Amino acid sequence: MLASPAWAEKADRTKPINVEADKLQYDDLKQVNIFTGNVTLTKGTIVIRADRLVLKTDAEGFQYATATVNSAANQATFRQKREGVDQFIEGAGQQLDYDGKTEVVRFITKASLKRLEKERVTDEVYGNLITYESLSEFYTVESGGPASATSNNPGGRVKVVIQPKGALQPPSAPVTLKPAAPPSAPGPAPRSQ
Repeated sequence: MLASPAWAEKADRTKPINVEADKLQYDDLKQVNIFTGNVTLTKGTIVIRADRLVLKTDAEGFQYATATVNSAANQATFRQKREGVDQFIEGAGQQLDYDGKTEVVRFITKASLKRLEKERVTDEVYGNLITYESLSEFYTVESGGPASATSNNPGGRVKVVIQPKGALQPPSAPVTLKPAAPPSAPGPAPRSQ
């Protein structure tokens, strides 16, 4: 996220959307699907999970999804692999809006966005509204004041945690020099017979 050269997985753009849920309502005239109950949307490496998902398709065939949760204790989640590296972007909020045309994701209310390297969090940001542009990996964060406070962000203001890059090496032990061994004296010369 912060000054990194890799982008979101480019192949995701051309992948089909698959959705699993407990219930589906479909309006063919408006091109709107409403999924409820343990919803999981996948599109390539993108995974969105929520209690409810409204999926609309425009005249050009682009999809737009709004994922929400039934309880303030839950969060809609988003995960996507980054191009060419073993890293993922994960985000969460009580509402998540995904724009398939611009590939922008908005995390709304008690939002978080994290970069993971092999499941280890390397960077994380918290706020009340996070707008993440996955094509350029650019994001903006807005605070929500005390009303948006969470256990990870008790003040409700924008909060960023940046982990040190690379493995930190412990200081090496001092090298102790040993005195050189005296040269060994040559043994008696072999006798010729």
